[in-house]
Amino acid sequence: MIAVIPVRDGVFPAGGVETVAECGGRAVLIGSGTAAAARHLGGGTAITIEAGTFAPGGWADALAKPLAGEAHVVLPGSPDGRDLAPRLAAVLERELFAGAISITPTHIQLARQGGLAITDVIPTGSFVATLQPGVRGVDPTTQSMDPDTINSIDYPPGGSTDVADVVLIESLAPDAATMDHAESPRILGGGAGLSTSEAFVQLAELSERLDASMGATRVITDRGWVGHERQIGTTGVVVDPSLYIAFGISGAVQHTSGLGQPDHIISVNTDPHCPMMQLADLAIVSDANAVITALLDRFGDRG
Repeated sequence: MIAVIPVRDGVFPAGGVETVAECGGRAVLIGSGTAAAARHLGGGTAITIEAGTFAPGGWADALAKPLAGEAHVVLPGSPDGRDLAPRLAAVLERELFAGAISITPTHIQLARQGGLAITDVIPTGSFVATLQPGVRGVDPTTQSMDPDTINSIDYPPGGSTDVADVVLIESLAPDAATMDHAESPRILGGGAGLSTSEAFVQLAELSERLDASMGATRVITDRGWVGHERQIGTTGVVVDPSLYIAFGISGAVQHTSGLGQPDHIISVNTDPHCPMMQLADLAIVSDANAVITALLDRFGDRG
């Protein structure tokens, strides 16, 4: 198997490193700043294609020749990966398996029904697949890839590419309130310790003030206080933020298993012995509702 990783300005997308690991360290990096990104993979072999601005049609067409001999191609299920994968599958004339949580050449597991069901698939030939970010996990490493294992090829490989494609008009910074949870670097999560739906209105306001995304546990989305697209956990969205602040979340395994490996966890709860408090780098024993109100008050005029 080989990973195809769309790179923007030398930065891997969510799930990019996991996808390379799933493919045994073999990768093709395409985009901008690919050589710099490849050096931080930590091992394996890489092909870099410096292709500039994201263009899924042109990139798929350009990747057809380098990937012609690769039977199994895997992309991260990041926004760019999800855009590129179907175009690539069409160009290579292969079946596409989207939303996988485990991929081998002979067996693929696909998450379905919002993660409530797992479908087992036995591929009958070559395929393209996307791997959901955060489900595999990788061991942290400080090892740099050997420069001798990085090969660069020109874009487009083998000549020009002329296909219908998106036209980039402007690139805007993501809105933390609406961005994909899998891409969010900072998340404020709320659980059953927040006593009313109004508390989640306040949590959303606090998240906006802190330039963070707002999430919730399953018990809250089941109550209808927050949309299911904001549900964090193995039965919702698997995340991997740098900072996670949990307000009134006890820390059921279905929730904590979907947190990835945050650099920092802060938990606010009245129960000092609950699992979420044990996981936290900073545990604050207090009523989460009162803490949210106090933090908003610190911002002064909230209008």
